[in-house]
Amino acid sequence: MKFSPPFEEAVLIKRYKRFLADIQLPGGDVITIHCPNTGSMKNCAEPGSSVWYSTSDNPKRKYPNTWEIVSVGDERHLAGVNTHRANALITEAIEGGVIEELQGYDRITAEVKYGSENSRIDMLLERERERCYVEVKNVTLWMGGDLGVFPDSVTTRGTKHLRELILQKEQGDRSVLVFCVQHSGIKEVRPADDIDPEYGRVLREAAERGVEIIAYAARMSREEIKVTEKIPVYW
Repeated sequence: MKFSPPFEEAVLIKRYKRFLADIQLPGGDVITIHCPNTGSMKNCAEPGSSVWYSTSDNPKRKYPNTWEIVSVGDERHLAGVNTHRANALITEAIEGGVIEELQGYDRITAEVKYGSENSRIDMLLERERERCYVEVKNVTLWMGGDLGVFPDSVTTRGTKHLRELILQKEQGDRSVLVFCVQHSGIKEVRPADDIDPEYGRVLREAAERGVEIIAYAARMSREEIKVTEKIPVYW
């Protein structure tokens, strides 16, 4: 996924009201930008961090700028905080042959209603006599070393999605959970049991009942975000 023009850099002042952040531009001006992330953004919203943002040319937007990437920790790892990018990144990786487990399908359809709990699957892959339900989760919570965890806050919605994937598998379809890892320091993914033990419990149940759980890491820069390689998931 290439960006033209490239993202612009600023310094984070604060994130607030979940969907807003104030940043300081290189010239000293302060502006408010959209923060497209519903999670806690733990370890990814420290005041004084370098941030990169995009600009929309849509005149109807109240906040035309969107927070995309943040520099994290003393190691200055990059984390992609725009969770809306994750589905498109994984779709692009499937179509580009990067995600080997999801090759050979004829159609990819986004946001299809499914399940028993009024859900929408991130993408439905189809070919003759086979349907594959794919749920995508963005991972940015780095715990040091190579370890990243999900979720970064309690997610009843995420747990519901796991139950729906289990149901589809039991009905004879294929179910896959893909962790899209937008953090340059994360090399392996585990459930965040200390943050949301119920999510971890249902994740393990899903794995035992045949839901496939995989993770792919993305490389990030001002000009491009691209899914590049598979990394391990442990539970």
